[in-house]
Amino acid sequence: MNRRETERILDAIRSVRTAGARAALATVVRVRGSAYRREGARILVREDGSYECLLSGGCLEPAVAEAAAQVIATGAASVREYDLEEDSVWSLGIGCSGAVDILIERLEDDPITRAWFDVLAGAEAAVLVKPLTGGERRLLVRQDDVFGSLGNGALDSRAASRARERLRAGFPQSGPERVGGEELFFEISAAPPELVVFGAGSDAEPLAKGAWDLGFAVTVVDVREAFLSAARFPHATLVPAHFSRFDQTVGLMERSFVVIMNHHLERDRQCLHFALESAAPYIGALGPRSRYQKLLRALRAEGYVPDDAKLSRVRSPVGLALGAETSEEIAVSILGEILAVQRGFVGGFLAGQEGSLHRTSAVAQR
Repeated sequence: MNRRETERILDAIRSVRTAGARAALATVVRVRGSAYRREGARILVREDGSYECLLSGGCLEPAVAEAAAQVIATGAASVREYDLEEDSVWSLGIGCSGAVDILIERLEDDPITRAWFDVLAGAEAAVLVKPLTGGERRLLVRQDDVFGSLGNGALDSRAASRARERLRAGFPQSGPERVGGEELFFEISAAPPELVVFGAGSDAEPLAKGAWDLGFAVTVVDVREAFLSAARFPHATLVPAHFSRFDQTVGLMERSFVVIMNHHLERDRQCLHFALESAAPYIGALGPRSRYQKLLRALRAEGYVPDDAKLSRVRSPVGLALGAETSEEIAVSILGEILAVQRGFVGGFLAGQEGSLHRTSAVAQR
């Protein structure tokens, strides 16, 4: 789930608890074939059958809400399989060529549940591990500690090791896994990916807004303080800094996606130099390829010659080939490419592709 969905779920949970009502959490724990959402997607189902967020295009949710009513009444968690095939005897008639298993649990207020919701609220890196065979055993794994137990010390140790291995991936994903002879579900919480935009021109506004809508943390950097206003970039961290101060004011990490769009050759050159020396996995340079080549020649002239590994992270021209013209269209093009790179896809058209649309077509990043 992206950050915005998680915030909606947490807000809904707070409202339910304030009202003294009951609810259930329904989480996709296994996908076979093609489905609308992947493992880790969740909805909150209220006692009245209403729900927050989506597990499908709206077709699956009524069936899940019906099953959740029983879980809310009894408190007994349940894993339900939903066959999405159109021609299956027990089908929901959704028409996808797959099936999903959904874990439905009543919303409780025990210490591990509270700790997990605190983790989600803070976008902390952690994993909640729970068996798919039922029961109340759960293990909350952070990088430096664990909370709770799966009922067996050896299993706890192995599960914690696997959980931390998942967290080390570039794009951590929730999913089921058999550990020590038991089927466990690893539910991931991670800091959101970050979009860092160098340049606060008008074309940066739809890019920053679109990235925030997709769950990114957004930072906008520009030496021109007057361009950095909360009215223009309401959800972004604003950094008024000259490139000579980037080392003190801008932190680019392995989850940082960079777009350079100052519309100024000197500033773009310095931003490119800074980004190439960082751990950012994606560096998008706005403008035609010839402009990027000019930036590289200027860097070489001042004695900086980046190696092929550094240059392989640069996308120039930036974005997918959509024929984009307006600022809004260019933002869609850039964000589409960022999502593809983040999730290990190469982009392109889906038409004619067989099998799962979520299976990566390139090696996923660590």
